[in-house]
Amino acid sequence: MAPSLDLYSDVVALTAALVDFPSESHHELLLADEVERQLAGLAHLEVVRFGNTVVARTQLGHAQRVLLGGHLDTVPEADNGRAIIVRAGEPLPVVGPDGATTCAEDRLYGLGSSDMKGGVAVMLRLAAQLTQPRVDLTFVFYDCEEVASEHNGLEKLAATFPDLLNADLAILMEPSEAGVEAGCQGTLRAEIRVTGRRAHSARGWLGENAVHVAGEFLARLSSYEARSPVIDGLQYREGMNAVGIRGGVAGNVIPDECVVTVNYRFAPDRSVDEAEREVRAIAEGFEVRVVDNAAGALPHLDLPLAAQFVAAVGTPPRPKYGWTDVARFAAAGIPAVNFGPGSPNVAHARHECVPLADLHRCENVLREWLQARE
Repeated sequence: MAPSLDLYSDVVALTAALVDFPSESHHELLLADEVERQLAGLAHLEVVRFGNTVVARTQLGHAQRVLLGGHLDTVPEADNGRAIIVRAGEPLPVVGPDGATTCAEDRLYGLGSSDMKGGVAVMLRLAAQLTQPRVDLTFVFYDCEEVASEHNGLEKLAATFPDLLNADLAILMEPSEAGVEAGCQGTLRAEIRVTGRRAHSARGWLGENAVHVAGEFLARLSSYEARSPVIDGLQYREGMNAVGIRGGVAGNVIPDECVVTVNYRFAPDRSVDEAEREVRAIAEGFEVRVVDNAAGALPHLDLPLAAQFVAAVGTPPRPKYGWTDVARFAAAGIPAVNFGPGSPNVAHARHECVPLADLHRCENVLREWLQARE
């Protein structure tokens, strides 16, 4: 039986309860039901359910609205489905990636602890306890973030009920080590197809080896000089890399096709069309098929509300390397930042964990910034 949630328990205890609540992608129903049940009982919130996405918001008539977003789902379990709290100096439940066997700081281990049930716990506590915030608040708990975009609950919500996402600033509780990671990179994946001519390998001069010809493109890729543009004072780093290659027919056949898969991570000052042109320029002379792409998000740290939040956090913001759902808010014209407990470096890993200090810091910063001034 799945546990119930106590939104007034300590943030660490609530995170542990959420970790113990199974919610692998496509199987968030029980957790979404429990989140809805808990929030629907709070008089200061209007609660809307859409599939396995739950939206709760205040309607106090403030001039500004801040949205906090977090996904309910996790990747599949890897013998880490239960929460374990480990104090500094105690033995780790699993060996860390650096070979560590003892805990360096107080941490909570378990599936989704960093990505992102720690952030969801912070959201739930704030939703329950901030009854008179200084701005109106929207809390979005959505499903299927860890799988294909077509299933993403936030994307479906934006397409069906975009008004529910209206806000002056969105804070996505993705793990960012309790600091602001602004904007995000765009991403594009393409297949570069190189053709040749089959022949018996004993008579290779009669054919044209597509794998060998692909070396020309790989050499271009290896020497590619990626940009590092500075946007709103943050330096983003681009990268274009081969992430897969396939070719070959049999052990005695000269291959007539080789396909190189390329992933281009581009800075948010470039559009998807500009990113595609960049890839096609590098692959000039070869066939290019774009497999998928997603635009990035500009940091927008020059906007007053975003600047106020960065000041409240009190540490220098960093650029977001990688793609997150802040890009969905950016596409809707809503400035957004990443701010959550835990590190993306341990997300999806068997040793996934979140520092307890991150949980307390994120909750305290947001509570102080959002609550009404006396």
